[in-house]
Amino acid sequence: MGLKVNTNLEALNVHNAMVNTNAKVADSLRKLSSGLRIVSAKDDAAGYAVANSFKAKIATMRVATQNANEAQSMLQVADGAYTKIHDILIRMKSLATQAASGQSTDNLATMDNEFGLLQDEINRIAQSTKYGSTTLVDATGQGFTGITFQVGATSTTSDQITVKFNGATAACLAVDRTSSGIAIGTLLSAQAAMNAIDTALVSINSFMGEVGAYQNRLQYTVENLAISIENFSASESTIRDVDMADEMSSFTKNQILQQSGMAMLAQANSAPQQVLTLLRG
Repeated sequence: MGLKVNTNLEALNVHNAMVNTNAKVADSLRKLSSGLRIVSAKDDAAGYAVANSFKAKIATMRVATQNANEAQSMLQVADGAYTKIHDILIRMKSLATQAASGQSTDNLATMDNEFGLLQDEINRIAQSTKYGSTTLVDATGQGFTGITFQVGATSTTSDQITVKFNGATAACLAVDRTSSGIAIGTLLSAQAAMNAIDTALVSINSFMGEVGAYQNRLQYTVENLAISIENFSASESTIRDVDMADEMSSFTKNQILQQSGMAMLAQANSAPQQVLTLLRG
């Protein structure tokens, strides 16, 4: 190979190799500092799209889990109301049983007064039991017509759960004075009240059973979402995250090549100086 001064091909070749090595070192530093194999779409366009799809699903399922937990909280509020109404019905049954016995004739007015107050309390509890602004166990409330919770990543019905509550006012339970005529002011009315309250107790127990069934269903929903989030997170990590050990090995190799390239570039730059020896001769 001839000796040339104007164009140092060896230095150009070494320089090009160093540019590539420097780019690889910078890429490794970017990955090692971020912990990601795919930092931008140019690293792996297909993998970037798939990983972003998983990321969106994970975010959506986290919100769906929150929705399911809020549904659980709403059910607990309704269950508390049903439980207290159940307790009131038991007290009303006790009063009706006492009023239906002949020895209680003198106290019927007093017992009927308490009985009426308990009917009012059933109505108050039913009408005031709310989750936020949503009335739950009143027959005129939104809970009675149904509340739909989004518990999945799509808008299909398979990713939604509709919760409906049963009305638990005195009228709904058929133990009110106005429409059902339930009172204990006489022996006969007390006996009729006993039967009506027995039916109401069956109903309220059924309502609580439905709430329990919803709670169990939502618990399974939350657990399934947690498993899905874990699996999608693992899939995203496999695609997006960098293998730190492998990348560190590549980084170390390129650092050595970078240092070697600098040494070789110095050698290549010194080659044209050999021409000076000829000139001196």
